[in-house]
Amino acid sequence: MPLAMPPIRLKSRAGVLILRSLNPTIRQHASIQCRIRGVHSTTNLQSTTAPSPPSDVSEPMVRPTSASSTSLSLLPFPVLLRSYLITALSSHPVLLNPAMRILAIIAHSSSPLFSPDKNPLLHFLLKKTFYAQFCAGETCSEVAKTMKGLKSMGYRGVILGYAREVVRVDKKGDVGGGEKEVVEEAKELVEEESSQSSSAEDLAAWRSGTEETVRCATKGDMVALKFTGAGAESLTLLEADQPPSAALDQAITSICDLAAARGVKLLFDAEQQAVQVGIDTWTLKYMRRYNCLETGRALVYGTYQAYLRSTPTTLANHLKIADAEGFTLGVKLVRGAYLGSDPRWLMWAEKEETDKAYNAIAEALMRKSWNDVLKPAGDGSKDQWPDVNLVLASHNMESVQRAMNIREQQVLRGEKPIDMVYGQLMGMADNVSCTLIQAGKQLSKEAAQKGVDGRVAPMVEMPRPYKYIVWGTVGECLKYLLRRAEENRDAVTRTADSRRALQRELRRRLLW
Repeated sequence: MPLAMPPIRLKSRAGVLILRSLNPTIRQHASIQCRIRGVHSTTNLQSTTAPSPPSDVSEPMVRPTSASSTSLSLLPFPVLLRSYLITALSSHPVLLNPAMRILAIIAHSSSPLFSPDKNPLLHFLLKKTFYAQFCAGETCSEVAKTMKGLKSMGYRGVILGYAREVVRVDKKGDVGGGEKEVVEEAKELVEEESSQSSSAEDLAAWRSGTEETVRCATKGDMVALKFTGAGAESLTLLEADQPPSAALDQAITSICDLAAARGVKLLFDAEQQAVQVGIDTWTLKYMRRYNCLETGRALVYGTYQAYLRSTPTTLANHLKIADAEGFTLGVKLVRGAYLGSDPRWLMWAEKEETDKAYNAIAEALMRKSWNDVLKPAGDGSKDQWPDVNLVLASHNMESVQRAMNIREQQVLRGEKPIDMVYGQLMGMADNVSCTLIQAGKQLSKEAAQKGVDGRVAPMVEMPRPYKYIVWGTVGECLKYLLRRAEENRDAVTRTADSRRALQRELRRRLLW
């Protein structure tokens, strides 16, 4: 129920128009809630079909930001406004579908008139809107500027990806394969794609682009890569769960060596299940080689999707292998990205089940303790754990705050937390990212103040938020974003919480 308020005074006529667009009922007095909600999931924790919930975590020890200083206050106003408008568009399927069709026409048009890399006006419009929201730059110098801006806000690093990919095209001319993605189709695609460009050329382009991406990154950053981006040969081998060819191994080894020399970590992305078993095999191969260079430090990370029923078993097996062979397991934990292309029976039936699996896996890894979801593989000992490095990739505020609470409790008990960072996509979930940044600043300020007062400054767990950003030309990035949006169409539309948070911050700034 709206609360009575005194007349609202706006700073400008533009502010009036924007505020009206934020809420059609703004002509009437409305309560304005400026704080970010601590928990926004509607998860039903009493489901009997889902995994058992993780062990109880006490009330958040990380204090929420106050109404006078919301976490989104860190965003410059132009970024805030652009974020709201694009998030509002993506959260409404009625608007999103035609927008994606228009962008698809532009991205795949052979006409110079519709090519953002050839039409200066179109290039300008897209670069200032969609590109600026999600992408880092067209050159390493532009990427460096974006990275500097993010780190000056408080991000501890970035996860950098290269937009140019070798894309499979099915017989109907559709990108990716859609819901009819199956192993047999993957085999047929190889011959067709090979006719378009040679495997050697594809591999050379992928290697060159990935190495350039590693050079753009700085020490402490991460680089994401997709094995299928290396072309038809890699697709064939992955689908058959065969080891990489000599040429592929040489390329991957070169990328890993360069990353190790520059202090950059590598995240090997998960993909469709038709090739995921092969990806897991390759990932373990390079973990064995590079994750024992420094005790407790991973160079190579695998990606584990919590929406798959098989993920707890897969991860438990990998933990057992890492423990037996003495290397650090690098884990990037995500909820999942291929709802539209992977067989539905492989996934949990409900989102609540995925949420429970995600939180339970994350807790087990952070505590290095098995639970009802992540159980030791085979005859593995319940007391044996390898070193684990974790990228908690999540746009879910509840999952992030649970993790923050667990790690702060560990520090207070004198336990050593595992090496871990948080990750969100650039242009999305800024309410989550900025909450992490502000929590870190608040904890740092309190620790420093206690030192000034002569008290012993406490040990604190400083959250390390990272932003996932891609780089490349406007045309390359537009195609990349369309592919990711198609793969994550369900997740793209679930942005209501971010939209509401951005909406509240816009209202706050537009009022006296």
